Amino acid sequence: MSNEKKIPRAIAIVGCTASGKSALALEMCKRYNGELVSMDSMQIYRGMDIGTAKPTIEERSEVVHHMIDVVDPCESYSSGAYVEAATEAIREISERGKLPVLCGGTGLYLDGLLRGGYGENYADPAVRAELENFADKEGAVALHKRLAQVDPESAAATHPNNVKRVIRALEIYLISGKTKTELDKLSQAAEPAVDALVFGIRYNHREVLYDRIERRVDQMLVGGLVEETERLWRAGVFEANSTAAGAIGYKEILPYVKGYCSLEAAAAELKTATRRYAKRQMTWFYAKPYVTWIDADPEGNVRTFEEIVNICENACKDQGFLL
Repeated sequence: MSNEKKIPRAIAIVGCTASGKSALALEMCKRYNGELVSMDSMQIYRGMDIGTAKPTIEERSEVVHHMIDVVDPCESYSSGAYVEAATEAIREISERGKLPVLCGGTGLYLDGLLRGGYGENYADPAVRAELENFADKEGAVALHKRLAQVDPESAAATHPNNVKRVIRALEIYLISGKTKTELDKLSQAAEPAVDALVFGIRYNHREVLYDRIERRVDQMLVGGLVEETERLWRAGVFEANSTAAGAIGYKEILPYVKGYCSLEAAAAELKTATRRYAKRQMTWFYAKPYVTWIDADPEGNVRTFEEIVNICENACKDQGFLL
């Protein structure tokens, strides 16, 4: 008998913000005894609820959710830490005889699960600060030369002006003793954390998706996004955590909270930023060959939710994921 752990099977639902992926994932959990594993890099933070479109209390009472409210918003959290914790959650769900259903729009998280731990948790704020100071004093070209000396492959693939990415590659080397290139190769050869059948919800007509985004933002504002943003700001969250400060929803509303613009202007900026973010998400997922696409509006006809669920359900059965 082999002592190797069996790789658990799962369904993953991806797509851009406001695409309806969470509703589909919830329904699949309800129909097939599943538990939901979030793949959202902002929903891991406690207290960041409205701006991240976190599942409601009612939804979490109907279906068990994992990887939500993991850390306080003043703490940093890496993709490596996510992959480690999510992998354990997925195994536990599978061992209980339930179906893991992954859902979210953070593509790096899904890649980490499918590639067996991409993005090891090599992070140190002090090391990063030292590299940032070096870049400020010596310039981006000098920083890039440092990377080229230790990891020429990463340097060749990274423009000197992409300072954030250069710093990250150097940070990995200084902490781990291995280059990012080495770790990427090890990751690609590693056993994946999950055998997932991945579905993506897409909209061929932008106006349909943009209307959903507009309504999502309006609901957030009615639901208390302004008050939540002010609470986080006064608690010092945005000053302590640059990731939280850069989260779409909060950074657009914060100028209004501070009295720099009208609520109408802030809301308009939020809708524009969300549309741009949705485009970036789709660009990421379109490049992934492992995604099976579900068209939400074929030939201009918007499918009902039940039709989308049935398409997903039948495809799962065809692939032997569901009985």
